[in-house]
Amino acid sequence: MTTTPFSTIRDVLRYAVSRFSEAQLAFGHGSANAYDEAAYLVLHTLHLPLDTLDPFLDARLLDTEIDAVLKVIERRTTERIPAAYITQEAWMHGCRFHVDERVIVPRSFIGELLEDGLQPYVADPDEVGAVLELCTGSGCLAILAAHAFPNADIDAVDLSPQALEVARINVGHYGLDDRVALFEGDLFAPLPERRYDVIVTNPPYVNAESMRALPPEYQHEPEMALAGGEDGMDVVRRILKEARNWLTDDGVLVVEIGNERANVEAAFGGLDLVWLSTSGGDDSVFLIQAADLPS
Repeated sequence: MTTTPFSTIRDVLRYAVSRFSEAQLAFGHGSANAYDEAAYLVLHTLHLPLDTLDPFLDARLLDTEIDAVLKVIERRTTERIPAAYITQEAWMHGCRFHVDERVIVPRSFIGELLEDGLQPYVADPDEVGAVLELCTGSGCLAILAAHAFPNADIDAVDLSPQALEVARINVGHYGLDDRVALFEGDLFAPLPERRYDVIVTNPPYVNAESMRALPPEYQHEPEMALAGGEDGMDVVRRILKEARNWLTDDGVLVVEIGNERANVEAAFGGLDLVWLSTSGGDDSVFLIQAADLPS
């Protein structure tokens, strides 16, 4: 018999929510609150469908299952590790990606914009022939771009060789080795000379003050993938300065900047930026046409 007061999934789920709330954990790596995070971790640990909780709530657990779930709850609570690093997976728009501490946890709003092929800013997704993703990390946006633009070749760049190891896992998992090329280097530097119809990027953009205030969960992620300098715009400046040379005449650049809209407008107020609507609001992603970029 078990020596714990837990016997069902309902028991361990309630306990997890209480522990997470008491510890004042930070969320945002796939879950928005303690309940959703607890449900995800419990279901994943028990190898149950992640979208099916209710039928199992009163299922009695084996002692070994209870022990496994409690260890995950304790690790999430005491070490403040993002859930995605514990499960080594993250989900975006129905796609599963391998993740670990070599990359930030995928959570880009650009992913939802790619579901519509960036229309109306891209007239016909089937006509897109070349896409570039800068700062690819886990490769998630490059893979979603390959799905959104079925006839396009995708180039993806990252400065971190460790991040590209993760990206290779994900590209291989989706069978896209023949369409997604990975490049190690600093932004545009490692690329062969060519023009792209679409460039997307979720670059480091967190300003210095915000970096100092990051919750422990975010401090587990690679600093180089988050820190954007004093105003968060160091890498964004470089991208906007060079992007025109890499876009086709009617190409577009899409940049995610999180909560940094004020700093974007302070740095690039003279450019014709289009702010795109996402589930996170109208302040997180901007688009600019090639013709409106500095030459």
